[in-house]
Amino acid sequence: MWIGIKKAVVILAVLLLAISATGCTSDDNGSDNGGSSSAANGDEYTNSIGMEFQRIEAGSFDMGTSQYAYSQPVHEVRIADAFYIGTYEVTQAQWEEVMGSNPSEFKGDNYPVDSVSWNDVQEFIDNLNEMEGITKYRLPTEAEWEYAAAAGTNTLYSFGEIDEDEGPFLKDHAWYQENSYERTHKVGEKLPNQWGLYDVHGNVWELVQDSWVDSYSSAHEDGSAVDKGEGSLRVARGGSYSSKENALYTAYRKKQDPRDGNSMTGFRLVMDA
Repeated sequence: MWIGIKKAVVILAVLLLAISATGCTSDDNGSDNGGSSSAANGDEYTNSIGMEFQRIEAGSFDMGTSQYAYSQPVHEVRIADAFYIGTYEVTQAQWEEVMGSNPSEFKGDNYPVDSVSWNDVQEFIDNLNEMEGITKYRLPTEAEWEYAAAAGTNTLYSFGEIDEDEGPFLKDHAWYQENSYERTHKVGEKLPNQWGLYDVHGNVWELVQDSWVDSYSSAHEDGSAVDKGEGSLRVARGGSYSSKENALYTAYRKKQDPRDGNSMTGFRLVMDA
């Protein structure tokens, strides 16, 4: 009888210990984390307002194309430091959370913010850095953008050469003149490039940090931004919903007045690693 009671007590103690351990594990993985909503996991990072980033490792690539004079000469760029770049174009919900307003013509929380100027984007970056208590957010340099968009390829598009019969097909990777119905669409609806970035072709033009130059004759070998000073024309990349096929080439460039925004223009952020 006494042995039976002892066994029951031992079993009860083991059960209580297991319940206690389960409760501790739940607390450790729950809200007891200092209140931070940011998460970093190797190659990906999500910030406090839900912006997702992909880590891009350092490396070298041939920048430019012989297709256009203003994208020549083709030259080697060596990116010395890894960086994080937005998985998606910045959305209207994210812009509104930081800026308190939404300038976009085509409204929708998960649509890319549009109708923003380069100067507007600088204000957004300043506000976001202040919100997160860091100084790491910025626009990509033109070289960083092309390096990440091309994703290790040397073809006109990041997904390889188009085959009109068997694919790949541009319509599977991009919103552009042929399939967009002349408007933006939710980010991430098309296929990503090989490094996990969506909408690098089409949807909205993506502003970068650099000032416009007519060629790469004085390009920086380290991929740093060319800056001709306040008020200089800036560069946009990637094409938009209203672009023809050639404007979606990864090496295609467009000049933009830093004061002007329109429904075809948005951006993607970089965060220093």
